[in-house]
Amino acid sequence: MKPLQALAEDLANGRTTSRALVDACLERIADPAGEGKRVFTHVDGEGARAQADFVDAQRKRGVAPSPYAGIPISIKDLFDVQGQVTRAGSTVLAKNAPATQDAPAVARLRAAGFVLIGRTNMTEFAYSGIGINPHYGTPLNAWDRKTGRVPGGSTSGGAISVTDGMAAAALGTDTGGSLRIPPAFNGLVGFKPTAKRVSLKGAVPLSFSLDSIGPIGRTVSCCAIVDSVISGEREGAPLPPAHPVKDLRLAVPQSFVLDDVEPAVMAAFEASLAALRKAGAVIDEIPLKELLELPKINAKGGFSAPEAYTWHRQLLEAQGDGYDPRVRVRIMKGTEQSAADYIELLAARRDLIARVAAVTAPYDALAMPTVAIVAPKLQELIDSDAAFTRANLLALRNTSVGNFLDQCAVSLPAHRAGEAPVGFMLMGAHGTDAKLLSIAGGVAGLLPAGQG
Repeated sequence: MKPLQALAEDLANGRTTSRALVDACLERIADPAGEGKRVFTHVDGEGARAQADFVDAQRKRGVAPSPYAGIPISIKDLFDVQGQVTRAGSTVLAKNAPATQDAPAVARLRAAGFVLIGRTNMTEFAYSGIGINPHYGTPLNAWDRKTGRVPGGSTSGGAISVTDGMAAAALGTDTGGSLRIPPAFNGLVGFKPTAKRVSLKGAVPLSFSLDSIGPIGRTVSCCAIVDSVISGEREGAPLPPAHPVKDLRLAVPQSFVLDDVEPAVMAAFEASLAALRKAGAVIDEIPLKELLELPKINAKGGFSAPEAYTWHRQLLEAQGDGYDPRVRVRIMKGTEQSAADYIELLAARRDLIARVAAVTAPYDALAMPTVAIVAPKLQELIDSDAAFTRANLLALRNTSVGNFLDQCAVSLPAHRAGEAPVGFMLMGAHGTDAKLLSIAGGVAGLLPAGQG
């Protein structure tokens, strides 16, 4: 499926209709040879067709609510959608009553006329960067599907809904990388905004200190469009132009984020840096040894474990056996933190944020590989807890830096055609979301993948 801007132009010029776009998505979802049954936990075919027909009628009368009205978008299963049960990739919530209203992010998409095609599968309760779900199945990575590789998590179904043309874009969440790991593993763009810039209301939480809501799309422009709607910023205004790469100042941390990077990832990252230098970007290698403190700071589970345990405690007592054991054990790690530990964690975060900000202030953004590894083989991680743990830690390591520092970040495709998908991540200071998307728009077209 085309990027959002191209679809908007096709709709405006009568080259397609919302109903045609929706029918094409539903056909791909229903294809028995495809990934639809693992990508979606719920498909609202009847509702999507009715919404598409309504938008088409509005457009004929010249009253469509936005240029993107009628474009199909998928919704991660942890968002409330009126009339639907919010399962968060789990079976223990399956008997809950349907949501009585949309989450604010969903409501804003609906108000702009986006068509909600269905709810996408995810890691149970968003608690891993791999994307395996033993309850609803695991959608296979778009690359090397014959081998069968993980999609990345936790917004696994969202990413595959976009790669496979089941939706034009996806709404997801990011606590440690869930909007960037699946795009890195599948050749897409994912944007994690500054936390709490988009309302978290109506979304099942993982960590209220780290959670953020954002988009996955084919291009930077796709992500910027969805972001402008769900954040309420720049609403109705033109998207910011791509930032010129010449004289752009980027810093590449040499500590922590480059450890144990697979050769294919490092080769794509270095090729990307070379392309940007050739275009006139100023790229400095900086120690940023402050990042080496993160493993010790988060040794007792960081923010996710205690904050998730707080939300899940009663549910675990009642239905703990229904959880994915790998998810349950990570949530239970929250019992290991005392109140004093948590207060010390808050102080350590504030201190690290201030020190890193002082070092990186002269730069427009930080650059690093999104994920240190290419997408692992699914079966190997199902069979081995040790292999799963290692892959999960490496998948989340670089992306989680941005969440802990409360910054914004975007993952761009950085691989050449035919190669394993690799992500190039740009990370911007707190609150510089629009600037970072503008920078990403300039950078993306120069990378080996050439997607802008």
